[in-house]
Amino acid sequence: MRPRSTLLTGCTVLLTLGATACGGGEPVSAGGGDQSLSGQTVTVAGVWSGSEQENFQKVLDAFTEKTGAKTQFVSTGDNVSTVIGSKIEGGDAPDVVMVPQVGVLQQFARKGWLQPLSKEVESEVDAGYAGVWKKYGSVDDTLYGLYFKAAHKSTVWYSPQALDQAGVEPPKTYDEMLEAGRAVSDSGLAAFAVAGQDGWTLTDWFENIYLSQAGPEKYDALATHKLKWTDAGVVKALTTLGELFKDRQLIAGGSKGALNTDFPGSVEKVFGPEPQAGMVYEGDFVAGVAKDQFGRNIGEDADFFPFPGVDGNKAPVVSGGDAAVVLKDGEHRDAGMELVRYLASPEAAAVWAGEGGFLSPNRNLKPSAYGDEVTRATAVSLIEAGEAVRFDMSDQAPAAFGGTKGVGEWKLLQDFLRDPSDPRATADALESAAAKAYQD
Repeated sequence: MRPRSTLLTGCTVLLTLGATACGGGEPVSAGGGDQSLSGQTVTVAGVWSGSEQENFQKVLDAFTEKTGAKTQFVSTGDNVSTVIGSKIEGGDAPDVVMVPQVGVLQQFARKGWLQPLSKEVESEVDAGYAGVWKKYGSVDDTLYGLYFKAAHKSTVWYSPQALDQAGVEPPKTYDEMLEAGRAVSDSGLAAFAVAGQDGWTLTDWFENIYLSQAGPEKYDALATHKLKWTDAGVVKALTTLGELFKDRQLIAGGSKGALNTDFPGSVEKVFGPEPQAGMVYEGDFVAGVAKDQFGRNIGEDADFFPFPGVDGNKAPVVSGGDAAVVLKDGEHRDAGMELVRYLASPEAAAVWAGEGGFLSPNRNLKPSAYGDEVTRATAVSLIEAGEAVRFDMSDQAPAAFGGTKGVGEWKLLQDFLRDPSDPRATADALESAAAKAYQD
């Protein structure tokens, strides 16, 4: 039995009854409709490339049609903090940045780079978003970031054909997931494709295990470094993760193969023309890659189950997201603020929602805006989680620890994937890196 049917609750029922809390009202328009920004060009920087950039461009094009403002998107790659800092120093600051980490947003705000969002934007946020999203977009009670694109990072994607061939159902517990993986391996495919070349995917593995094992209070404490990484709960989560990493039956290509696989490559190993694995753990955005790059029909030959609870504990709900911020040094920051106001509307979210590979934290976006049942289910699940959602831990950390290639948590978990034999030593190294980053 596939889990998506159990997720289509609450909002879909309320919509039938005509309620508006989950998106049943008329979309709230943002910005003007009178081409009032004609002649201006809003520069927007963000990490997106490929299909994500193409789909976001459709949102920007809709903004242009509405306001007359042209847009120019610049892809920063993963090192957003370094790239934007260089642009500001060089007098070439973009107007709007789509920031993928809470820690980077906080860093930008404390450096004095950001313009507080307008009262109009804040009103849209209050009307359409759970309080947790405003919290993560604020620094010292001032709203700087509008979360336009969210991620549901507690989803495990699988090939129904691979599980059927192995004679297993989508698992309900972490141990059952490993057992299912071994059955998939016995049937001729590896269990999991792991994108170890991208360190951020490894942090997501850790966070789901840790949140389930340790609980939300310790998760929050570790995320803010009020709890040290040498804590026994961290060592326990690393030990659990290490059991997966060292099992060659479970990882496509073993640790060496995983370390040479980036995120798109991990999706290709499950949903590409020559499958090598039956499952890939990552967020809902897996669906966009599977659909756009490999032509998979979401819900038919690509599906998901919730990341299962570990050791009999509750299943985790980890999220992430990209927040739109306005830079003070941007040449057209007022037009940039109007873009952010537009992004706060369900009208803007609906443009990308219909393309796939996207979730909105805006509860005023109707679930029917999503193009397939599976994406609709993940979106409703995220909205219903409300204040229980826990934001991606590495995205809350300073970028030097949780968001930069080759250093900090990304590198140390890659090292752990390469050799998972000493979880305690890895915890010690993580604490040393975290202590330095938080002090800086």
